[in-house]
Amino acid sequence: MNLQANYEQIPLKEYAERAYLDYSMYVVLDRALPFVGDGLKPVQRRIVYAMSELGLAATAKPKKSARTVGDVIGKFHPHGDSACYEALVLMAQPFSYRYPLIDGQGNFGSPDDPKSFAAMRYTESKLTPIAEALLGELGQGTVDFVPNFDGTLEEPSWLPARVPHILLNGATGIAVGMATDIPPHNLREVAAACIRLLDEPDAGVTELCEHILGPDFPTEAEIITPRRELRTIYETGGGSVRARAVYRREDGNIVITALPHQVSPSKILEQIAAQMRAKKLPMIEDLRDESDHENPIRLVIVPRSNRVDLDEMMQHLFATTDLEKSFRVNLNMIGLDGRPQVKDLKRILTEWLAFRTDTVTRRLNHRLGKVERRLHLLEGLRIAYLNLDEVIRIVRTEDEPKPVLMARFRLSEEQADYILETRLRQLARLEEMKINAERDQLEEERAKINVLLKSPAKLKGLIKQELKADAEKYGDARRSPLVEREAAQALDESALVASEPVTVVLSRKGWIRAAKGHDVDAEGLSYREGDGLLAAVKARTTQQVAVIDSSGRSYSTPAHTLPSARGNGEPLTGRFSPPAGASFDALAAGDDDTRLVLATDHGYGFVTRFEALTGRNKAGKQLVSLTEGARLLAPQITADPARDRIVVATTEGHLLMFSVAELPELDKGKGNKLIEIPRARLASGEEKVAGIAVVAEGSGEVTLYAGQRKLILKWPDLVEYGGNRASRGGVLPRGFRRVERIETTG
Repeated sequence: MNLQANYEQIPLKEYAERAYLDYSMYVVLDRALPFVGDGLKPVQRRIVYAMSELGLAATAKPKKSARTVGDVIGKFHPHGDSACYEALVLMAQPFSYRYPLIDGQGNFGSPDDPKSFAAMRYTESKLTPIAEALLGELGQGTVDFVPNFDGTLEEPSWLPARVPHILLNGATGIAVGMATDIPPHNLREVAAACIRLLDEPDAGVTELCEHILGPDFPTEAEIITPRRELRTIYETGGGSVRARAVYRREDGNIVITALPHQVSPSKILEQIAAQMRAKKLPMIEDLRDESDHENPIRLVIVPRSNRVDLDEMMQHLFATTDLEKSFRVNLNMIGLDGRPQVKDLKRILTEWLAFRTDTVTRRLNHRLGKVERRLHLLEGLRIAYLNLDEVIRIVRTEDEPKPVLMARFRLSEEQADYILETRLRQLARLEEMKINAERDQLEEERAKINVLLKSPAKLKGLIKQELKADAEKYGDARRSPLVEREAAQALDESALVASEPVTVVLSRKGWIRAAKGHDVDAEGLSYREGDGLLAAVKARTTQQVAVIDSSGRSYSTPAHTLPSARGNGEPLTGRFSPPAGASFDALAAGDDDTRLVLATDHGYGFVTRFEALTGRNKAGKQLVSLTEGARLLAPQITADPARDRIVVATTEGHLLMFSVAELPELDKGKGNKLIEIPRARLASGEEKVAGIAVVAEGSGEVTLYAGQRKLILKWPDLVEYGGNRASRGGVLPRGFRRVERIETTG
């Protein structure tokens, strides 16, 4: 036995290529992409056709969905019943389809959870009235029928759609190497654009967009994409459309009344609640879902106080939740040539009108054939009536009356069969006037059909007339309002934090924490063994906190992210990456425009804006150029550099006060000399700057510390130490020649 005759040997590469290409073409043509003519994928077409065959028209009584699914998968679509039922459910959901094709009774899902529909054995379904626009001309010779999967039945290759369904309900699908995302549109707008194209074949996308304003989703959410961008989508066949929820103010609260297409209320609530739990929405007090049958969408957002800017809050929610959503548009479909292609609006409507013209032509020809056949039969009947006695004699006496009738009265075989099949009772009652009246009526209809078929202009007129009638019958007003708005922007992180006072505490070993309030005894907090207070600053949770290391590099972090002072805090090395061997020496907090005096113990300093200290880099940024052996002093805030005074004290008891305005304002650098210290004493470490303090003109007060002693100098006392920047200053009283630090106390 020769086994080789039963199979073919081909290289694996060739087999894999052939198998994958066959699969790809099947997925593209017979599963994922809709046909431009009827706008349906094969499974949808088969469901609608099977329901029409089951007699489930809009006026009929519904039947169990399982009955329909059984017919579909048993006769036309040999695939899984769950996938088929899901496709049926989708066509019945008014929140998924702009113009549902199926009227479902029972649980067909909800906007909150579209896939929560009941099993097919529980639900019932039938077609909606608009499905008639797809099926009405099916039996009129308008489509090609092909064998089903097992060759026992026939199914239509497409449905004779009277409206451009491809744009009405749109489609989404993923094929092999391509996808489609066609948004739904308004029937009246699309019909108007088709009529414009029939009247003006040279009209471009711009002219068609005068009628088709944009997509029309099943929800009442706003489409905020600008008109020019929508026009670009229709010109190129691709892009994105942005939709935004609709809200109103009600008793100081925000009430959301419409959500973007395919966005569930529960998901929105979950997204907002997640931000509230993360303390990223301090302006919101409460969140409620008050949706019911009368108000399908009613989400209530309660602000924390009447001082909250509601519009600003909603802008943030639009940017951070699905209250504003972008929908991809990819007008990819199977064209009249049977090939998938991304088409622009004019190409889509042009191809559909060609499809419609062909459908109407086939319908007219089909009707013309029926009219002519009936006229032919009526002519035979008329002859029989006029010669009734002779016809009866031939039927009675002849063994084969048919050929005799055909020869005697010059009848066709079809006419002779029709006469012979007519009951004698009916023949006897035939009246020539009735035959002539029907004949005249049919001849008039034949003349009209011939005029339509021979006149392209009149054929266009018929198509326009039918389009207008269907748009009037099945169309409705636009649901998705077109409102041009800018895409929402999320609020800055600091704007989402409640502004509360905190005291930021930095230890000598670089551990940081934040205590609530400004009346905090930083010295009295507990510290790790061998550690203690280095610096403490008053801040607010909305501000940034900056630290400067011993190399002069600056780092920053939001104050609200710091750990609580109940514990020991966290090491700054976990947040930042300072150079090896560097320690954190200084701490500051403020707004971007806050001005600080930065100085070193070698007597150099400058003024800078707090913004210069901030940055996102974990490695920080170089801020202060330090001379060898110099250490940064605690930064001092200056509210008004033109009027404030800076007081500089050295460890050897020299004190100098001068205007802050004498210092340069820099983003980074070394700065200018503050006070004169002999170079030799500075080099040997005998004398350095003990500290600086910024005081207000006319009301300043400082406290100097030297061991256990402290000296309070009020404004009149400080005036005596006034002088020019970089001068030696005055000498403090005996007992304060060893100053350790200086603080502003008034």
